[in-house]
Parts: sequence; structure tokens; C-alpha cells
Amino acid sequence: MAKPYKNLREKMKPEHRRAAEEKAKTMLAEMPLQELRQARHLTQVTLAKNLKVQQASISKIENRTDMYISTLRNMIKAMGGDLEILAKFPDGCVRINQFEEIEENS
Repeated sequence: MAKPYKNLREKMKPEHRRAAEEKAKTMLAEMPLQELRQARHLTQVTLAKNLKVQQASISKIENRTDMYISTLRNMIKAMGGDLEILAKFPDGCVRINQFEEIEENS
């Protein structure tokens, strides 16, 4: 019989527990579109209806490695979020805001 994860976690050494928690945070902070959609409890069909496209279009978008920023922004908005683009440099991050103008003019 399977043991509850809570019981197994309680037996872990504190340093191993912290490492597992950090890895989980990292995994939740970065994910492909498909996993993000699933984590938001949305189906491709539901998302397609929100975007007024066919389900097959959602599948194609989720499997792309290159797309228009507007396509990505629309996907994120349909999931209930907002898209921000950051440029990371050794001395800090800069939020790129020129793409917000495209949305406002659309």
C-alpha cells in the first residue's frame, strides 16, 4: 500500500526537505505553456473558446518554440494573466514596455 507523502516528508532530514522545497519552487516558476495551461486547470478546448480559435490551434501554439509576442500575450490573457517581458543583465533587470503600446493601439 502507498504511504502518504506527508509521512515520507516528515522522515526526511531538514536539509533534504529544504532542497526538495526549493526544487519544487523552481519547477513551479518555470514551465512550458502546456503545463501552465494544465496548472491553471484549463483544457485546450476551453482556451480555444476563450480565444475564438479551434482546439488544434492551441495545440500548435503550445508546441511552438517561436511565436509572435501578441500570440503569447493573448494566450496568457485567456488564462487570466498578464505578460511581462524582462531583460536580465548582470547588473539588474529591465522591464520591456514597448509591447504594451501594441495592445493599447489594437
